[in-house]
Parts: sequence; C-alpha cells; structure tokens
Amino acid sequence: MSSRHQKLIDYVSDIRRRNHASASALVIMQNSKIVLEHYEGTHSNEPSKKIDMNSMFNVASARKSYLALAISFALYEKKIHSLDDPIEKYLIDYDKKPFRGTTIRHLATHSHGLDEQADGMIIREFNAGENWAYRGINVRILTELFRHLYGLDFTRFLKERVFIPLGMEHTIWATSPSPSLVKVIDSPELHGDFKLDSSDDGMGSNLHTTARELAMWGDLHLQMGCHEGIQVVPEAVIQTSTTIQNSEYDDNRLPDNGLFWYVQNKPRAFSEIGEHVPKGAYQILGNTGPLLLVVPENNLVVVRMSNKRYNYGGDNYLHYIREFSDLAYQTIATRKVMPTPSRVL
Repeated sequence: MSSRHQKLIDYVSDIRRRNHASASALVIMQNSKIVLEHYEGTHSNEPSKKIDMNSMFNVASARKSYLALAISFALYEKKIHSLDDPIEKYLIDYDKKPFRGTTIRHLATHSHGLDEQADGMIIREFNAGENWAYRGINVRILTELFRHLYGLDFTRFLKERVFIPLGMEHTIWATSPSPSLVKVIDSPELHGDFKLDSSDDGMGSNLHTTARELAMWGDLHLQMGCHEGIQVVPEAVIQTSTTIQNSEYDDNRLPDNGLFWYVQNKPRAFSEIGEHVPKGAYQILGNTGPLLLVVPENNLVVVRMSNKRYNYGGDNYLHYIREFSDLAYQTIATRKVMPTPSRVL
C-alpha cells in the first residue's frame, strides 16, 4: 500500500473517530477494478460484529441516485414526454395550487421550491426554478410519479432491470433486522439502531448496500450503463441522470445537479464536490456518511461509508465533504487510466 493510500485511509479513520461513528469503509475503483479497499470498526457502538465487505450500510439520501435512474428510464421509455412536463399533468389528485409551475426537472434538481409542514400541508418557499433548497418532498412526489407511470414501485423495477443483471444481491430497502445490516448511531450516548421501514417501496430512508455494491453502482454509471460488455442500462438513461439538468441560477454559489446527483461544472460554494475534482464528475451523499464520487476523466469511482447520523463538521460539514473528495481524487488521479465513453454536460 502506498503512502498516499494510507493518508486517505487515515483521513477516513480520523473523521470516523471525531464524528463518533463505529464503522467506516472505503472502496476505490479505477478502470472497473478495485484499487483500494479498507474496512474498520463494528456494526454498532455496542458489542457487535466487525465491518467487512458484506456489511450493509444505510445510505440515507444517497438513495436518490437510484430514484434518479428510474425517472430517467421513464423519460427514455416515453412514459413521460419531457422533464419540463408539469407534475400536475400526471398526479392529478394533488391540489394544483402549490404545484403550479413545478416540473419534473424542478423536482429532480432541488429547484422546486416546495416544502411540507408537520401537518402535511404543502407550502411554497420560492418560485420553481429560481432558487435551490434541499427538501425531502421531491422524493415522495417522484416516487409516486414512477408508480403512477409503471404500475409498480421503482425499487422493484430496479431490482428486475438492473440489480439482478448486475448480480447485486446486497442492495435492499430493508424492512427487518439482519446480521448484515450496520446500525446507525444518532448520538454517541445511545446505542445504534437499525434504520428500517415497514415498506420496501422506496418512500422510506431504508436503502442498505455494501461499499462494494455502491462502487458497482457508481461504475455502472461511469461505464454509461455497460457492465462486463453488456449494455444493462441504455446510455441515454445514464447521460440524463448524470449531466447538468437545472436551469442557470442568478446566485452563482448554488450547486449544479443532474437528476439528484451533484455535477461538477465550475466549483460552487454550496456544492458537495471539491474544487480540484475535474469538470464532469458527479457525486451523491447521505446524512449517515455514505458518499459516492464518480470522475469520468480518470475512470474513477470512490465510495466512503459510515454510520453516524449527520456528517462531521456541523454547519461546516460541506468543507469536510469537499476536502474528502479532493483528497480522494488527488490520491488516485495520477494513475494511468483507460479511455471512457464520451459525455456531454
């Protein structure tokens, strides 16, 4: 192991300890091969089994990249006409007033301007497309949209169309405890807990996967839907998901997004991607510590896993997320890479 690799491992270990997580994992792939793999800690902050390649972490909001692929499939298969279709065109049971002017594109790029109060009332924070805010209501709406379009949950669709062809057996929306699941720690004073949901329909934040399978998910995107010489996902589906889809904002601090993915164009103050990571890279993050970075220019996939609710750094957490992606990129970027499929931002 090189000193550069050790520096990256030490960084992940240090953040794990500072943030009071009990577990971390690090997997880096380049040219579709694992070049670095490291596991440490245990499944909870109580006596529990050690982390290994079969440990399944709760990926929290990183699950949005899976919903993104499903929505992109719906566009490719002409279940929807355009990302610019108003959402009320399809979900006619919603009260149209708060949704007026909100498109599928707005919902998938965090520019919808909607929020939901504790009593379930949907309110508007700003006009759709004029600003950016990270709210969970878009996941629910787009999950309902997919079910309306296909007559089945997007989780089942992905299992049949993507997970099974790829051989992904450890990526599930978990509804019951299992020895393979890593518990999430809400507070260092409390034992970790399984983050489950009563349903596997994709509405809940209960997607669990291993570091290896999250890296495989990233590599599927990097290779434009191709896996071991087989086109599992149409190239256009990947292209839509992982290239910039939002309108240009007046505020140049706001991040660029594909369908949920953060996409690197010019470095942005509110982006999760480090400033040294090259244009065209894309990244997804969860608040329990998972991070998936894909860098097409270097044929590179980086996965970091953890199990502490809320990423380290408090209000300054973006600094540490960007610092990690910069360090991971600089650790591997000088390695020789194979040509990657062309991409258009």
